[in-house]
Amino acid sequence: MSTTAASFIKNFFRMESSAGILLFMSAVLAMVIANSQLSGYYNLLLDTPVAIQIGALIINKPLLLWINDGLMAVFFFLVGLELKRELIEGELSDKRNIVLPGFGAIGGMLVPALVFAWFNKDDPMALQGWAIPAATDIAFALAVLKVIGPKVPTSLKIFLTSLAIFDDIGAILVIAFFYTSQISVASLIVVAICIPLLWLINRKGVEATSTYILIGIIMWVAMLKSGVHATLTGVILAMFIPIKSRIKPDYSPLKDLEHNLHSAVAYIILPIFAFANAGINLSGVGLEQLMHPVPMGIALGLVLGKQVGIFSLCWLAIKLKWATMPENSNWVSIYGVSALCGIGFTMSLFIGGLAFEETQFNMVFDERLGIIVGSLVSALIGFFVLKTQYGKKAALKS
Repeated sequence: MSTTAASFIKNFFRMESSAGILLFMSAVLAMVIANSQLSGYYNLLLDTPVAIQIGALIINKPLLLWINDGLMAVFFFLVGLELKRELIEGELSDKRNIVLPGFGAIGGMLVPALVFAWFNKDDPMALQGWAIPAATDIAFALAVLKVIGPKVPTSLKIFLTSLAIFDDIGAILVIAFFYTSQISVASLIVVAICIPLLWLINRKGVEATSTYILIGIIMWVAMLKSGVHATLTGVILAMFIPIKSRIKPDYSPLKDLEHNLHSAVAYIILPIFAFANAGINLSGVGLEQLMHPVPMGIALGLVLGKQVGIFSLCWLAIKLKWATMPENSNWVSIYGVSALCGIGFTMSLFIGGLAFEETQFNMVFDERLGIIVGSLVSALIGFFVLKTQYGKKAALKS
């Protein structure tokens, strides 16, 4: 590799927005391949059966489901670690910082779901996708915010991050309660044994993260077989990782694990997920396909539902004096962030896969089309609104 190429790669990964850019490039690559002569190989790769067997226990799934059920469990594990840290030591440990993003997240999930439900109220099968536009892709949204430049106040970045964390909590609850298939009692008993075991070793002061991860793998297999979505294992496991060491005062097992996982998730797991799920064949796609209730409900849910839901409830919370405006921001910047939250992409694709995995392929196509269009439009609106505000030399007045 030449010195110039090595320098370019090094500088790229130093950029704050590099993870979001790589995610975008992975999605674009998937769409290019899906619309080329290589589309057959793309589908063949994702349908490749991968099996692991230990005695009578066998897990046999196509590669796509290993990515969605396995790699995404690691992603949710990282989300859980970040959530625990924020609640104990971070911005969310102060109740005053919870109200505004909390209200925004409620509106940002409720209104998009209602928009989708209104478009698909006469189709019970399509209604399974009501939660798709309720999700926010924090990696993409933050990447767009960072591309705008350093003039964006830190308080606005914290607001967006906190809002996305609450959104993730909502997504986790939705997956747990609404996207669970037939239950296996025997597998759930194994899960039920693992949870108090994790609590016990945490109480005993065990700090070796390998011990927790070993139990977590057993719990993931049991969850996979139980009918409850296996990615929830990651969130549950994260709650038991010690945040403080009893042996080394300056060491945090949780923060160390979070730091070690961050790059792998941002630069490997999420791009792989995007590549595996974003490939749709657009041949013959026109206005008629986009106007179908499923993609229309998703796209408008992400674009309009997110903006209306987040902005209106944030406005209500501030006007009632339950919360305060983020420092150095104004209503236009709150609106810009509301638009950015319409970038559903990764999380929307993930929930869409759960909602329509048992239905016909054309439903999956409609779901992906709506997500891509809605996320792209939301990104453009959010970018131009915030660029207009923070491109100015004059400081914003709250």
